[in-house]
Amino acid sequence: MAKSKKKAKKKAVARKEGFYVPLASVKVVGIGGGGGNAISRMSQNFIRGVEFIAINTDHQDLDHCDVRHKIYIGKNLTRGLGTGMNPDLGRQAAEENRSEIAESIKGADLIFIAAGLGGGTGSGGAPVVAEVAKQSGALTVAVVTRPFSFEGVQRDKIAKESLLKLREKVDAIIVVPNDRIFTVISKDTPILKAFEAIDDVLRNALKSIVELIVSPGIINLDFADVRSVVQDAGMAIIGVGIAVGADRAVKAVGAALNSPLLEISAEGAKSVLLGISGGRDLKMNEVSDAAKIVAQAADPGARIIFGAYYDRTLKANQIKITLIATGFGGGNQPTTLFSDHFDKRQSVFVNPDFNKGVKEKETGEKTYGSRAQVEDGIAKKAQTLQPEADLKKSDKNAEQSPASKEGDMWDIPTFLRRKKK
Repeated sequence: MAKSKKKAKKKAVARKEGFYVPLASVKVVGIGGGGGNAISRMSQNFIRGVEFIAINTDHQDLDHCDVRHKIYIGKNLTRGLGTGMNPDLGRQAAEENRSEIAESIKGADLIFIAAGLGGGTGSGGAPVVAEVAKQSGALTVAVVTRPFSFEGVQRDKIAKESLLKLREKVDAIIVVPNDRIFTVISKDTPILKAFEAIDDVLRNALKSIVELIVSPGIINLDFADVRSVVQDAGMAIIGVGIAVGADRAVKAVGAALNSPLLEISAEGAKSVLLGISGGRDLKMNEVSDAAKIVAQAADPGARIIFGAYYDRTLKANQIKITLIATGFGGGNQPTTLFSDHFDKRQSVFVNPDFNKGVKEKETGEKTYGSRAQVEDGIAKKAQTLQPEADLKKSDKNAEQSPASKEGDMWDIPTFLRRKKK
């Protein structure tokens, strides 16, 4: 009690003297079954002070959502049931409770909207929630998943249509295709573990932005920096990489730049926010190496804002890289999936505590899929879509690739290899 009174007194004095800056208010809205499940898991291991709000037409599903603030929408339309994969019903349900949604997000500086696209409530309601959030003046970021290919053409069509509407309503949107989960899990992984992996990507993305805003840094970043990169940005990525051992900064930035679960890479981004976190052993050359790699991957004229942090929550010898990248040309359509500054054999590190034992190197270092695995999966899927002539041309190029012929030098990022030469 005594400590809390002292803190309150210090804040009161600071306000009076004019140098107290309140933290940004952050709210996370999960709409539909997928969005609700995602924020239920997020809320169990997140930063204090962030408010979670679940919105759904399905009363039973909403009851099982593990967050305090819940909004039951479309009472007169669905009578407690789902929308039956009808996005128009989802839109109408959200419109029916528009004022209640507006009241729930009132006062927020930053609003995340989590949804699984392809169904009715999430696909139809998310654009309505986004519109309400944007009208409130909050920085609005949608983090959504696209359905598995085995879920059929209809769900994919619904997801694409919803995605187009969402892009018009939010400042930035991050897309996680569910199919990419097969690149980071083994085929016999339990289904609950698989969905936890997808939710883990969403949670890490959101948590990393909030950490940049609320954590005091050696070189500080704040909400104004986040807003300058994210506002009216369109397509965006949030990359998080954690690594240990030799070249840990290079490995961590490689993971942040090239997460196999995100739809695009940071290649060619015109705005980048870079956060580098470590223990007291964080070295200046590691900060420099990470910043140089990001600069090489981004557009030559990119605006890069970076901060450095001491993070007590990291384990011994760990380094964490967080980046937010926006400003992709060509109407927000990426030209490449992966950064050319990392070779096809570069391992991608995700959450070191997730799905332990899925794959380990002899050193005991956990790895969770590689760019080569992702590209291989995408190439196989593309065989059903590409003309035979194009595939033969692609195979010929692959045979000439030096990545399969060279040794350890190809485990080093391009810009470092050039220096060695």
